[in-house]
Amino acid sequence: MKIFKLAFVLIICAFSLSICSCKKKQAQLPLQNAISLEITKTNHAWYYFSNTNYHNIDRPQNAPAQVQKPWTESIRISSANNEAYTQSANANAFAIVNRLGILTFNGENISLSPDTSLFSDRTAGNLVFVNNTPVFSVYKSAFFNDTILAPDYKSDSSAHLFLLQFDSNAKISYPVLNCNNITDKTNSEVTDFFWNGLEWCCSIKTISDTKNEFSYLVFKPLVSLLSLSPSTAEGKIQKEECDADFFRSCRIHHNYTDSPDRIKKLLSGFDEKLPFIIEVKNAGGASPRIYENEVSDSNEKALNAKAILSATWSAALFEDGTLFLEGALPGKHILRSGKPVAIRLPKLPVGYVYSDFVIAGTTLYAAWEESSFYKTGRTGFLQVNLERTLFSRLI
Repeated sequence: MKIFKLAFVLIICAFSLSICSCKKKQAQLPLQNAISLEITKTNHAWYYFSNTNYHNIDRPQNAPAQVQKPWTESIRISSANNEAYTQSANANAFAIVNRLGILTFNGENISLSPDTSLFSDRTAGNLVFVNNTPVFSVYKSAFFNDTILAPDYKSDSSAHLFLLQFDSNAKISYPVLNCNNITDKTNSEVTDFFWNGLEWCCSIKTISDTKNEFSYLVFKPLVSLLSLSPSTAEGKIQKEECDADFFRSCRIHHNYTDSPDRIKKLLSGFDEKLPFIIEVKNAGGASPRIYENEVSDSNEKALNAKAILSATWSAALFEDGTLFLEGALPGKHILRSGKPVAIRLPKLPVGYVYSDFVIAGTTLYAAWEESSFYKTGRTGFLQVNLERTLFSRLI
C-alpha cells in the first residue's frame, strides 16, 4: 500500500525522476513535465559487505546469505554524513560500517579503512563532526556481546572505548576518550550520546554479574576535544550528572512543524499524505534531530527517513527508496530553479530497506539492508552517478 501511495504523492509533486534497477524499461509515471530515466550498469552499481570488505554484486538479493544478527552485532552502515561544504568539489562523505571500519566517499572513489582492534567486537555509530573531523562512538552491547563479561575486559578500564576520531588523510581511527574519562564507575559503556555542538549528553550502562545500571551525565571539554586522548584527558573535562528525563529530552522526537524550513520546502505536499519519522543532519555538524510527521487520517505505519542539509543542497531519503533533492551539487547548476526533484531509487526486494545515504560530489551512496525487526541479514550500499542520470537531462 505504501508503494502505491508514494506513487500518488509523486503525481502531486511538480517533478519526478524515475529510476529502475534493471534493463527493462519502467512504465512512465503519468506526470506532467516528468522525465522517466532508465538506470544502466554504466551509471549505478550495487555493493554488499562480507566480513572483511565490500564487493560488487548485480543486485542485493544475490549477495551471499548472512545469518541474521541483532543490528548492534551486524556488519552494516550504521551512520553516515557529509563533510561541511567547501568550495572544493573533492569534499568527502563518510559512513561508519559497524564491526568493520570507515568508508570514505569522494566522487565515485570509495575507500574502506578497517581496524579489527577497534571495530571487530564493538558497536560503532553516532557519526558527528568536530571542526569538520569525523568523530564517532563505540561500545559493547550488554545484551548481545558476551565479550563484555570476560574478566580481562572487565578489569581493563582502557579497553572501554567511547569516542574516536577518524583521520581522513592517514585513514586511521584512534581513541579520543574512554568511558573511564567521564565516569568512575567500573565496567561501564557509553551506549548513546547527543552532542548539541557545545555539550555532550551521555547515557552510561554499568554492567555487573547481577544487574545493569544506567546513569547520565553532561560533559564539556575545557580544551579542544580533538587534542585529547584517553591518557591526557584527566582534568580537562567539565562533568555534571543529569537524569534520564534530561537525556530523553535531548533525544526527543520533535513535531515536524518545528523542522527546518528547508526540510518543509523539500517535502512540501508529500508531508500532507503520509506519516514519517525523519532524522535531519547538518553536513559536517553535530548530532541529528528527529522530527515526527503525523497525518491524522492515515492508517499507514510511519516511514523512516534520513535527511542532510548542506550549504547548497538538501536531500531526504525514505526507506522505500524515494529520494527528494533540491539545490546545487558541487560544480553544478541549481536544479529546476530551486524546486525539489523527486527520484525513485531501484526497488528493493521484500524485507529490505534503504537506511541512510550521502552525496559525494555528484555521486549518491545509499545504504541498504535486509531487515527483520531488530535483526539484520545482507547489507551493502548502492552507488548512483547523478551526473549521468540526473544533471545531463535537466536544465
